[in-house]
Amino acid sequence: MTSAVLPSRPNLWTRLQARPAWVLAAVLLACVWLALGAGAVQVAAGDWLAPFAVRHGDESPLSGSAWVLWHLRLPRIGLAVLVGAALGLSGALTQGLFRNPLADPGLLGVTSGAACAAALTIVFLAAAGSPVPMAWRYWLLPTAAFVGAIGVCFVLDRVARWLTADSIAGLLLTGIALNALAAAIIGLCTYLATDEQLRSLSFWTLGSLAGASWPVLGALLALVLAALWQVRRLLRAMNALALGEAAAAHIGVDVRHLRGWVIVLVALLCGFAVAWCGMIGFIGLVAPHIVRSFIGPDQRLVAPLSMAVGAILLLVADTLARSVAIPAEIPVGIFTALFGAPFFLALLMGARKRGLA
Repeated sequence: MTSAVLPSRPNLWTRLQARPAWVLAAVLLACVWLALGAGAVQVAAGDWLAPFAVRHGDESPLSGSAWVLWHLRLPRIGLAVLVGAALGLSGALTQGLFRNPLADPGLLGVTSGAACAAALTIVFLAAAGSPVPMAWRYWLLPTAAFVGAIGVCFVLDRVARWLTADSIAGLLLTGIALNALAAAIIGLCTYLATDEQLRSLSFWTLGSLAGASWPVLGALLALVLAALWQVRRLLRAMNALALGEAAAAHIGVDVRHLRGWVIVLVALLCGFAVAWCGMIGFIGLVAPHIVRSFIGPDQRLVAPLSMAVGAILLLVADTLARSVAIPAEIPVGIFTALFGAPFFLALLMGARKRGLA
């Protein structure tokens, strides 16, 4: 007599792994809800309806906590979500392009290159006697940061291929060298800057989302949506690239075209994020690793889910940055480093145990 073996019911952890998008969406919504209530000013339920309560002859019905909610807190939360999503996506693309799980726009010098270009713009444009209207600064600095980021990306790609035989160690060493060069230029800008420019440079080097506004939020949303539309056309080719450039080329992937698009997208996302929020590290490194540890290496899932994880990480870090030391504000880059550095060390320890380090 044989007994039938009944299939075991999946536990809660297995069910969560089967629905990662729904889980991340729920976590993100919970983080947004907590962020809305965090801060020095308490938001009441009636503040949500304040913009619709326009009285005759009253040009600005918002005041007090309602003004804080609609002009400060909501744009800042939205910017944290979008910048985190942009950094998470750029990290996934960078790791997929270089086939290196330790690759990151910050570690490879892309973020430093964007900040370096922004610092040069701040210091030397003012020294040239060309005052820039405030309305143009939202576009001038992102453009300069984009140029710096894409320049570093191309230099990194060329040097890693021509001088180091495309090795992982050579790639990381090249990134370290570019980071050091960018840090030296930023230091020179700091030395030559005025007191007002020093405050702006401190913003770039430490990172902050305090400059959030609805126009910036709209521009970044358009950028992220455009980048995501282009990325979805590249994900199958990036899965093939994981097998190696020769194998990808044999099955019809235009590797040069793919590399060019990925470099442009990474530079665009990081350049605009750094231009508006300064240098925020470790998000692009940590987010793709968290996703791959649950769902595997399929870029069709890694790229979009890395955006969600990056948004959650940066939103949590920014919420802590503006609520831990009320009324003061701690730079958000400090908290992302506190999150990312232990995770990075854990990755190295895991690689050593597997015999990869």
